[in-house]
Amino acid sequence: MRMAITVPKLAALSLVVLFGIALSLPTYAGTQLWDFEEKHDDWKVANGNWEIAKGVYHVDKGGQAEHTLVGEEDWDNYTIEAKVRLDNHHWAGIVFRAESEMEYYVYYLNVPNNKTELWRHKDGAWNARDNIAQIPAVEKVEIKNGEWIDMKVVVDGSEFEIHLNGKLQGEHEDDAYKTGQVGVWAWETEASFDDFTVYGDNIEDTLAVEPNNKLATTWGRLKRAY
Repeated sequence: MRMAITVPKLAALSLVVLFGIALSLPTYAGTQLWDFEEKHDDWKVANGNWEIAKGVYHVDKGGQAEHTLVGEEDWDNYTIEAKVRLDNHHWAGIVFRAESEMEYYVYYLNVPNNKTELWRHKDGAWNARDNIAQIPAVEKVEIKNGEWIDMKVVVDGSEFEIHLNGKLQGEHEDDAYKTGQVGVWAWETEASFDDFTVYGDNIEDTLAVEPNNKLATTWGRLKRAY
C-alpha cells in the first residue's frame, strides 16, 4: 500500500533536509564583503592612483607595488576571495598579512608566463622583496588580459593556498608575518578588482546588517559546497 505524503509532511521534510545541509556547511565566524557599488572609506591607499568607479576598484597603470589595504592588523587566519582583471600590462593580485604598507605577502597573477607568484615584501622600498614561489597555472587555468579571474587565498598559520577559478594552484609556507590586513595590488599595471570578501574566526561580521549581501554570499558558498 502506498503512503501519501501530505503537504504539511512535505514541508516538514524539506525543513529537515535544509537544516541538515546547514549543519554540514563550514562555519564562518565573520565575513566582510566589498562589492564597490559605492565609496568605501575604510580602504587606505599605500601608493598608486586608485578609485572606485562603475562598480569596481580600479588602479591606473603606474609604478611598482601599488596597493591599498583594509581590515585589522591583528587578523591572523582567514580566507580572501576576489575577482581580479588585468586591464593593461602584466601583474596584479591579492595582499595578505600586511603588517605595514611595506611589510606584507602578495599572490599576484603573471600574464606573460601564465603563472602566479608569491612574494614577501619588506621594509626599505616599494620594490624591497623576496620571492617565495613561482606557480605555473594548472587545471586548464589561463591568465589573460581583460578577463576576470576568481582568486582565493587561504591563510592558516604559516601555510598558504592559492586558488584560481576554483582550482587549487599551489600550497606554500612562510612564517615571517603572523597577522595583518588584506588588500589589492598591482605592479606597473592597470587592473580592476570586484567582490572582495574576507572571512575568518576573528573577523567581525559586517554582513549581519546587510541581508541582501549576506544572502548572496551564503548562496554562493552553498553552490560551491554542493
